[in-house]
Amino acid sequence: MTPEIKESLTPAAAEKERWETETLAPVIDRFPERKASFEGVSLEPVDRLYTDADVDGISEVGFPGEYPYKRGIHPTGYRGKLWTMRQFAGFSSPEETNRRFKYLMAQGQTGLSVAYDLPALMGLDCDSPLSEGEVGKCGVAVSSLADFEVLFDGIPLDQVTVSQTINAPAPIFLAMYLVVAEKQKADLRKISGTLQNDILKEYIAQKEWIYPIKPAMKLVIDTFEYTTQHVPKYNPISVSGYHIREAGSTALQELAFTLRDGVEYVQYGVDRGMDVDEFVPRLSFFFNAHNDFFEEIAKYRAARVIWARTMKERFGAKKERTMHLRFHTQTAGVSLTVQQPLNNIARVAIQALAGVLGGTQSLHTDSYDEALALPTDEAALIALRTQQIIAEETGVANTVDPLGGSWYIESLTRKMIDGCFEYFDKIDGFGGMVEAIEAGFPQREIQESAYQYQKAVERGEQTIVGVNKYEMDETGAKYNILQIDEGIRDHQLLRMAHVKSVRDKGAVANSLEKVKLAAKTNENTMPAIIEAVAAYATVEEICVALRDVYGIYEEPAF
Repeated sequence: MTPEIKESLTPAAAEKERWETETLAPVIDRFPERKASFEGVSLEPVDRLYTDADVDGISEVGFPGEYPYKRGIHPTGYRGKLWTMRQFAGFSSPEETNRRFKYLMAQGQTGLSVAYDLPALMGLDCDSPLSEGEVGKCGVAVSSLADFEVLFDGIPLDQVTVSQTINAPAPIFLAMYLVVAEKQKADLRKISGTLQNDILKEYIAQKEWIYPIKPAMKLVIDTFEYTTQHVPKYNPISVSGYHIREAGSTALQELAFTLRDGVEYVQYGVDRGMDVDEFVPRLSFFFNAHNDFFEEIAKYRAARVIWARTMKERFGAKKERTMHLRFHTQTAGVSLTVQQPLNNIARVAIQALAGVLGGTQSLHTDSYDEALALPTDEAALIALRTQQIIAEETGVANTVDPLGGSWYIESLTRKMIDGCFEYFDKIDGFGGMVEAIEAGFPQREIQESAYQYQKAVERGEQTIVGVNKYEMDETGAKYNILQIDEGIRDHQLLRMAHVKSVRDKGAVANSLEKVKLAAKTNENTMPAIIEAVAAYATVEEICVALRDVYGIYEEPAF
């Protein structure tokens, strides 16, 4: 190092340089490190040591409950209230899933989260030829209000919060939720819950769409407008980075594309004439918790800062709650392995701990057997107990943001913030996230990251225990997995036939015409959809009515 450079070093950097020369170098000469470079799951290099030299120029760490909320949106953290333990569940028939819900609630689960089957996600009924072989397989089968009534039989919707993982047909499932709540005599102004309803991430990553992007965005904003006016405690969207990460993105890409999706929804709401301080406080987020422990914690801390700054500086938000980023976390399904599946229990525990140390508001822990099938009761219970052990036995909930001020964490958090705003600038250059998706920008970024990670695994540079290192011969190994009864479609078809035989056909036809008219005249579609649901129009019938107006989306080749 030249004298000129040495003179320009800060005291902290000079001290780090001294340590590297006097203490580190002699040791490395005698005992070289295990490899030339160290990288995390996102293939980003990790420095050997972080000191106060690495946080020079970082604004102060701050305090929880104060802008920009790096250390949390609540001053008391989990000392005031633990995160909601919201285990994702849904399989087979509404009756079977209802039993699983009640089982998990009896074991201490504090919120429900519904997984729907593929036909429901695609806006198809159980009797569609396209649904054959998929009914009830990857989630619960729901084709009409009659199924929804069974699904929540005996579960008071004014006393439990329910998250629904549904996107393209989300307005229909919101309508079902509201109709069932009204039948239970619940006050809609007091009920709470969350609708995933994040259509942008479908075009980016998960690929379960129906309509072209802009009409689909219109339906999302319809739900914002309706819930703000009529169901003010309900979260009409969970902007979901989870699926972006599962598709192969890096942690930074998950953060940037998720938050920029959120910005797009806010902008569309503002363009509709909505006040950011009225509707944005009910927007929520959903992040992945992957294997790179510290990177994940930094990602959540950065997310709060970015959202607060963006709402304040870009949209002129005045209320603190508008600037609060609230998020759910789920451990990384893509990290679970078929090989040595019991190893997944350890993976899930570590990922869940990262979510908690990052300040999540609710958490789902994956079951160890999910790489094999949907979880058994036993596996689901172990996943729930994992959360309870973290909450009750580890002490991590006793203090707020316990890793705040760590040189490594603060350095990673700053790196995430800076990288995210760089992605924002690129997306703004396209004209917004809708235009960036139409150009294939986020899709290409994720594809490249997924490819590079897979190559690193194949070269052995990224270790997956039990897969490319520490393998075992598992010939003859048997695991108890959940088997979905092949007769579930027949069961659902019987209920569908009964519904169609007893419903008022004239009322159904009239309500579907109202759905089409609302779509054609650019009115808010929610009142018409609620009327159609209440008349027992099916999911597919309502989706077809909208499809007749909006058309369908076909992804271009990028």
